Amino acid sequence: MFLRTTTTVLTAAALLSAGGLTASAAPTADGGWQQVGDDITSGISGLALTDGGQARGAAHALVVRDNKKPGENRVARLTYRAGAGADRPAAVEPLTWTGTSEPIDLEAIEAVPGASGEYMALASRGLAYHLKVTGTEAQVLDTSPLPAIADGDDYESFALTARHGKLAAVWADRGAGKKRPATVRAAAFSFNKYGEADFGPVTTARFRAPYPTGDVRHASDISVTAAGRIMISSASDAGDDGPFSSAVLDAGKLSVSRTGKVRLGIDKSPDVLRKFKGHKIEAVECVPGTRTALLGTDDENGGGAVRSAGLC
Repeated sequence: MFLRTTTTVLTAAALLSAGGLTASAAPTADGGWQQVGDDITSGISGLALTDGGQARGAAHALVVRDNKKPGENRVARLTYRAGAGADRPAAVEPLTWTGTSEPIDLEAIEAVPGASGEYMALASRGLAYHLKVTGTEAQVLDTSPLPAIADGDDYESFALTARHGKLAAVWADRGAGKKRPATVRAAAFSFNKYGEADFGPVTTARFRAPYPTGDVRHASDISVTAAGRIMISSASDAGDDGPFSSAVLDAGKLSVSRTGKVRLGIDKSPDVLRKFKGHKIEAVECVPGTRTALLGTDDENGGGAVRSAGLC
């Protein structure tokens, strides 16, 4: 979801050549998807590559879950090997949430470029959590509301990108069906002297996914490529038992000038890169230095699944 440091780009590229995170690997059951849970508490609502990204031919990431009840897991480590068989499936290791009460409905997570082990996680109502992950704990360093929250906004996406030593954030209200397109927003991003998230002036654009149709969430996640292209996943959700359908789209462009000015451009006719039937994609992460995207699903009563695909 972000442009990482040079070290991370190199290790992600090494992961591809080592046969770990490659879109052309031999498919597993269900069209390449690997199950990571089998009930409504084990879906993936957001995903971010961790420091280094890979080891021993596997991709390593943090995932968040949109759980709401006390004691249900909120954040976990993911280990994924593309094309792995039943003997080496994707695995998750729950982490302990510390520093605040457990959040309600986490929907996105993003690594902070240049800050090892630090992440921004976002809840659906617009509250952002600055996290430090160490060992088996995810500690909250600070909480901040998003700027420009509007009535009815429901957020499922948040991404950071680095250009010319400057950071920018992009996020979106997910939208709903024909009557409510997604509202995509972008702003310069930094931390103030107190460690609080600081957003610059906000620019806004509307986004409507051409697929899927019906009960569609136009923006279920966002990732930004090294070239500044905005990748958006969209998903249809007819209820806890589906049916589900998703797509990944090339939706526009995000640029950051040398002075830190942020420009957001959303295409009126976004390109549908690939359709995915039977799954509700809520996490898309472009792997720096490659064309590979790591995808995660929240299939409600069907649990969660993960796969890679050459989309970025």
